[in-house]
Amino acid sequence: MSINKQSEIAANIQIGPTDQGMVRIYIEADGGIEIPLDFDPEEADEIAEELRAAAEAARLLASGGPKKGKR
Repeated sequence: MSINKQSEIAANIQIGPTDQGMVRIYIEADGGIEIPLDFDPEEADEIAEELRAAAEAARLLASGGPKKGKR
């Protein structure tokens, strides 16, 4: 599935620290699918930066700004 393809799958996401010093992104989707993703704090910082950059690019696209190339 491409990042631009819409889906009818509903999911919940939780983000928080674990007792092992990791950052967990926990995804629970329809059909009982559970995906725990653990990252060290540095990786979590990198993910946060990518999310911020993607949010800014989405704002630009929504406002009719220049289109960005594929990431």
